[in-house]
Amino acid sequence: MKTLVLASGNAGKLKELQAMLGDLPLQIVAQGELDVEDVPETGLTFVENALIKARHACASTGLPALADDSGLIVDALDGAPGLYSARYAGSPTNDAANNAKLLEAMRDVPAERRTARFYAVIVLLRHANDPQPVICEGSWEGTIIDAPRGSNGFGYNPVFLDPVRGLTAAEMDPAQKNAISHRAIALARLRGFLASA
Repeated sequence: MKTLVLASGNAGKLKELQAMLGDLPLQIVAQGELDVEDVPETGLTFVENALIKARHACASTGLPALADDSGLIVDALDGAPGLYSARYAGSPTNDAANNAKLLEAMRDVPAERRTARFYAVIVLLRHANDPQPVICEGSWEGTIIDAPRGSNGFGYNPVFLDPVRGLTAAEMDPAQKNAISHRAIALARLRGFLASA
């Protein structure tokens, strides 16, 4: 079985990745289990941040690394919180504070302008100096509601409504969300490569 390091300390992401890739002959280990600290995300795009994290995990462990960078992009806020989604309300990260700040920023925005999307980019590096990283993207369209609903998931899930299903991401069971989310779309694109690697 091949071991991949997940270049993240986010337990929610690890759980989602393990669920979505569990049928492949892979062992996904969180970088914290290998004493790898988080690295500052100094990139100006999601792709740059994912590459920074994956390269750091590869260099620290000598193992292939998988990193994702994702966030919520809200049209009425000119793309915010975007790259700063995890720390929108400041550090340390706090999902409830981030959601409260977002809802306050959106308080006077009418329903037709509350469009948003979750975006994810997943990067796989085979080694720290890999000149040809595998880069896969996914996007999930939705809207921002007025108040949190649901208790599943993490991050902005309680305020992100999937208009097709009429549910927030936090109201969906994990299997339902993992079939349609931004991360699921990116991972579906990555699966073929992982299965043949």
